[in-house]
Amino acid sequence: MSILTAKRLHSVEEYYFSKKLREVRELTLAGKPIINMAIGSPDLAPPKEVLEALSNTLYVDGVHKYQSYQGLPEFRKAITDFYASKYYAILDPESEVLPLMGSKEGIMHISMAFLDKGDQVLIPNPGYPTYTSVTKLVEAEPVFYNLSEEKDWTPDFDALEQLDLSRVKIMWVNYPHMPTGAAGSKEIFKQLITFAKKHNILLVNDNPYSFVLNPEPISIFSVEGAKEVALELNSLSKTFNMAGWRIGMVLGKKEIINEVLKVKSNMDSGMFRGLQEGAIAALQCNNNWFTEMNGIYNKRRELIWKLAELLGCTYDKNASGMFVWSKLPSNISNAETFIDKILYEKSVFITPGSIFGTQGAGYIRFSLCIEETKIKEAIKRLQEFEA
Repeated sequence: MSILTAKRLHSVEEYYFSKKLREVRELTLAGKPIINMAIGSPDLAPPKEVLEALSNTLYVDGVHKYQSYQGLPEFRKAITDFYASKYYAILDPESEVLPLMGSKEGIMHISMAFLDKGDQVLIPNPGYPTYTSVTKLVEAEPVFYNLSEEKDWTPDFDALEQLDLSRVKIMWVNYPHMPTGAAGSKEIFKQLITFAKKHNILLVNDNPYSFVLNPEPISIFSVEGAKEVALELNSLSKTFNMAGWRIGMVLGKKEIINEVLKVKSNMDSGMFRGLQEGAIAALQCNNNWFTEMNGIYNKRRELIWKLAELLGCTYDKNASGMFVWSKLPSNISNAETFIDKILYEKSVFITPGSIFGTQGAGYIRFSLCIEETKIKEAIKRLQEFEA
């Protein structure tokens, strides 16, 4: 007996890291001392206040019952207070924020709420692969807009205006940008908002990297007029080292948030209260937390720069976020072949830029989510590496 899969699965493949990490685990089980420099999963602990808040909640009466789909009022208030104090963006905690079980979930919820079969979606190239896979899963059509190093990985609006935009419903943007680390700016957001209004497009900024090695954190809602056309996804994963907690949020005007809620409320239930209490504690941390984390990441980044140079790569020292995006030397023709050679010969796992789109060809990406001693060991291993 053969059970046929849905046709929508024919358009997507298993996520690269899901497949590759199985390969890496097999090498580890075979005794290979793998150093994983590929994944953006913070290895540091959340703030101690967060752990205490979670622990203190576990025995509260009723804590293990179903929770509200819209989250605790105190949690929503903590989110909007954070936006007001850190981004200078004012949002209504009652109607303009919806907690999510990780911001990745929000990509699916937003797509299901606004896309029909045959609609088109503008997706950055290079960019987060989930934008493309989710678009295909809801039977919409990806339309890639190229970002380039020459334009600091920002949209080419002249090129965008040349496209037939009549079927475009959503445009994904992501600043600070993953994988390149381009910080973006209020001026870029202003241009994006003007473009989205002109063409009646829902603009969605995916914003999980604001506070990692980024001196001027901004939200799209820091710009006047954004609420008319924009949503923003955010997350506690990178900012507070809480990736496994799966705590995210989507923000925007009431009418749009309510449509996303229709999808969410039919797909999951409310977030465990203990996690919400921990999230509240995280969002109330003072600026010493960001200073401490960025001090650690900066030391790691300086070591990664040395490693990149050892491989003949170039990079942008002004980039933000928890990755170092590095351009391979011209004699390296295939990034995936290159990183596989390093993996199998030196037991160091690095991400090939090509998994983020055709504009990522010729680049590799290093994660900062790895302790200094391991980065130094990787440098030692690669000193005698020949491509």
